[in-house]
Amino acid sequence: MSRIGKEPVEVPSGVDVKVDGLLVTAKGKLGEESYQLTDDVTVTHEEGKLTVAPARGGKRASSMWGTTRSQLQNLVTGVSEGFTYNLEIQGVGYRAAVQGSTLNLQLGFSHDINYPIPDGISVSVDRNVAIEVKGANKAVIGQFCSEVRAFRPPEPYKGKGVRYRDEYVMRKEGKKK
Repeated sequence: MSRIGKEPVEVPSGVDVKVDGLLVTAKGKLGEESYQLTDDVTVTHEEGKLTVAPARGGKRASSMWGTTRSQLQNLVTGVSEGFTYNLEIQGVGYRAAVQGSTLNLQLGFSHDINYPIPDGISVSVDRNVAIEVKGANKAVIGQFCSEVRAFRPPEPYKGKGVRYRDEYVMRKEGKKK
């Protein structure tokens, strides 16, 4: 029995959800998103709630039950409230800027990194070191932030690099004589 899967997904007012076979579509103030279901689970929409249940017994159906419920919760939350990730850049001379639909990063390399911003998300830079990423699709935002962080992950000696705002970097002691 899935503890996550048995909880229904509350659909807030202002969000229109349609279940059409194996496709769930949600439309809200921040856009329209859809999720393709597997045939291992069934989704019913009634009285402002989405209920997920396994279609049959088995390990795959049990594992997809909770996963599908979480994906549907992210779908509904994304079109109603949206998601926000915050990145910080630390290091002398490290900075970022948004130029049209690209994110320009200067991270101590011999060249600037011009990284394209995917459709459906918005990026803003404050004080040249604080990057805020907003959008309706949590997976796209998370993937974008992890790829930006991968250009220069925080190093353990001085803490320089790109990190999530609430990330703790374990620091190491330097060389001793």
